[in-house]
Amino acid sequence: MMTNCTWEAENTAPTCSNDERTPLLSASGQQDSMDKVGISQQTLVSNGSIVKAKRLPQYLACIAATLGAVAAGMVLGWTSPAGKDGVNLIADYGIHTTAEEFSWVGSLSTLGAGAICIPIGILADKIGRKYAMLLMVVPFSVGWLLIIFSNSVLMFFFGRFITGLSAGAFCVAAPLYTSEIAESEIRGTLGSYFQLMLTVGILLSYFLGWAIHNMKILSIISGIVPLIFFGVFFFMPETPIYHLKKGDEEAARKSWIRLRGNHYDVETELQMEREALDNASRNNVSFMDAIKTRAAKKGLVIAFGLMLFQQMSGVNAIIFYSSDIFTQAGNAIPPDVATIIVGVVQVISVFFGSLFVDKLGRRLLLLASISIMFLTTLILGVYFYCIENNNAFDDITWFALIPLCLFLVVFSLGFGPIPWMMMPEIFAPEVKGIAGSSACLFNWLVAFVVTKFYTNMTAAVHGYGTFWIFSGFCVVGTIFVYLLVPETKNKTLDQIQRELNQD
Repeated sequence: MMTNCTWEAENTAPTCSNDERTPLLSASGQQDSMDKVGISQQTLVSNGSIVKAKRLPQYLACIAATLGAVAAGMVLGWTSPAGKDGVNLIADYGIHTTAEEFSWVGSLSTLGAGAICIPIGILADKIGRKYAMLLMVVPFSVGWLLIIFSNSVLMFFFGRFITGLSAGAFCVAAPLYTSEIAESEIRGTLGSYFQLMLTVGILLSYFLGWAIHNMKILSIISGIVPLIFFGVFFFMPETPIYHLKKGDEEAARKSWIRLRGNHYDVETELQMEREALDNASRNNVSFMDAIKTRAAKKGLVIAFGLMLFQQMSGVNAIIFYSSDIFTQAGNAIPPDVATIIVGVVQVISVFFGSLFVDKLGRRLLLLASISIMFLTTLILGVYFYCIENNNAFDDITWFALIPLCLFLVVFSLGFGPIPWMMMPEIFAPEVKGIAGSSACLFNWLVAFVVTKFYTNMTAAVHGYGTFWIFSGFCVVGTIFVYLLVPETKNKTLDQIQRELNQD
C-alpha cells in the first residue's frame, strides 16, 4: 500500500509529494504573470545580490515529519512476523486465534486508515498540518497499548483499527506538510521521502520480528516510534502555506525564515503564494458544476481505476503476509530471512524509483510496471502450483524470492507512486478536495478487501489460484492504462483538462 498524496478540505487543491505547484489562471484565462517572469523559489534577489535559500532546514523538517511514516510502516509490516495464521502471536500472547480471526487482525488497520482519509484533511485545515500530526500520536499510543496488553482477540481488533487510523492519517498529512515547506526545485525529492520512510518502517518490522522472535516486544518497540516522532517533530515549524490560508502573514514569514535561513528574502515568495491563493479564491466555482464536466468524469474513472489495479495487483497481501508466503514456498531460505530480503529490495527500489519517476513519462512507467507485475504474479502462480502438485521446484524452493522481489521493484517504479502522483494532475482545483479524498478512501477499502480475504482466497483456490487472480487483474489493468490513462508529464493543468474534455 503506497499512499503518498494528500488532499485538503473541499474546494482546495491537493498537494502531492512529487508534484510542482500548478500554474493558476487569471480571470482573463492567461497564465498568472508571476509564472511569466519566472521567479525561482530557489534564489531571490536581495539588495542587488542573489541569496540562496538554505536547504538543510527543509531536509531536517521533512525527515522529522516522515518519522511518522516509519511508524505507519511498522503498522503495515507488523502482521508478517506474526507467522502463518498468527502462530507466533498465539505463542507469545497465549491467545488462540483462528485463521479467520487473524485475517481480521491483519486487515483492520487498512479499514482504520480508510476511515481517517477525509477527517484528517479537515483537521489539518482546522488546526494545522503540524498539530494534526502531533495529535495522531495519541491514538497511535492507545492502539499500541491495546495490542501490547491484549488478553483477547477483541483487543487485537481494536488495537489494529486504531493504529490504522493513525497510520492512514500520516499517509495524508505528512506528504502535505513536506510539499508545503519545500522549494519547488526539491519538492519532488522531499516528497519521495515519505514512501521511502514507509518502506523503512515495514523493513524495520520484518527485521525486528526476525531478530527478537517476540511479538509483544515488537509491539512495544512499535509503540515507542510514534513517541520519538513526537519528540523530534514538536520543534519543527508549521507550514507557511497554512499560516497564509489563515491570514497570518507574520507567522508565515517567520516560518519561511526558519525553513530558508535568516539571510533569505522571503517577501517575494510570500507575495507569490499570497497571489496564488487569491487567484484560486477568485476563480473558484461550485463543486457540483465542476464535477459535471467531461474532464471531471474521466478523471474519476482514471483515478478509481488506477487505485483499483494498484491494490488488486496483490501488493498489500505480499507485504502483510510475506512470511506466510515463504512458509508455503518451503524452507530453503527461512521465511523470516526471505521476508527481510524482500523488505530490503523494497527500500532500495523505492529509493531508485524516486530518481527516475520524474524523468520518464507516467504512462510508460505504468505500462511497464503492470506488464511485469502480470508476469511475476503469473510465475508465482505456476510456482505454487508446482509446489503443491509436482516436484519441478523441489531443488529450488527459494525460487519464489526472484519474482516476488521483481514484483516489488517494478511496483515501486510505477504502480506504487504514480497513481498518487497523477491525482492532482487529472482533477481541476474545484473538485480535487472531494474527488481526491474519495480516491484515497477507495484505495484503502480495496486494500482492506485484499488483506482480509487473502487467507480465504488461498483456502478456496490455493496459493497458485490467488496469484493467478492477481495476474488477471494486472492484464485488465494493462488494457485500462493503454486505453484510458493519458500522459501528463510536462503538461500544465489547463492542457490536461483540455485533453480530458475532448471526446
